[in-house]
Amino acid sequence: MSAPVALYDANVLYPAALRDLLVQLAAQGVVQARWTNQIHDEWTRNVLKNRPDIPARDLARTRRLMDLHVPDALVQNYESLIPTLQLPDEDDRHVLAAVIHAGAQFILTFNLRDFPAPVLDKFGIEVIAPDDFLVGLFASSRSEMLDALQTQRSRMRNPSQTPSQFLEMLSRQGLPNFVAALETFQGQL
Repeated sequence: MSAPVALYDANVLYPAALRDLLVQLAAQGVVQARWTNQIHDEWTRNVLKNRPDIPARDLARTRRLMDLHVPDALVQNYESLIPTLQLPDEDDRHVLAAVIHAGAQFILTFNLRDFPAPVLDKFGIEVIAPDDFLVGLFASSRSEMLDALQTQRSRMRNPSQTPSQFLEMLSRQGLPNFVAALETFQGQL
C-alpha cells in the first residue's frame, strides 16, 4: 500500500512538536507530505508574530531542513489554478490549488470549515484534522508510526521527555484521540 499524499496547511506546521512529527512521518515515508512556499511563509510569519523570542534565522533553517528532508514536498506552479477556485475565504484558495496540482488526497488542517466537502468532493479531496489523520495512519502503519515517534522523542534533549511527558505534549498539540491510541504503546516510545 502506498503512503497517503497530504498537503499540510500552515496551521498544522505552526506548532513545533506537531510540525516535527509530521515532517518525521514524511521523511520516513509513512505519508507523502506536500506544502508550498506560501504555506511556509504563512506558518513562519505567524510564529514570528506570536513568538518574537524565536530568531527568524532559526525558522528559515527549519524551513530549509524540511525541504531538504522531504525533497518532493514543495509544490510549485499551482498558482494559475487559484483564480478558478471558490472557497468561503478566498485567501485559502492557494491551499486547494496546491493540493489539486500535487494530486494529493488530503488537506491536513485544523480549519475544516474553510474547505467545504461539496467543493472538495469535485476534486476527490478530503479535508481532515491532524488528530483523525494520525489515528488512521496509526491503524494502518503502526510499526512505522512508532519508529517515527521514537525518533522524534529521542531528539528531544532540552529537556528530554519520558514517554508519558511526550504523550502529554502531543495531547497539547490537539491530538487527544491519537494520544489515546498510543497509551498502551508507551513502552515502545
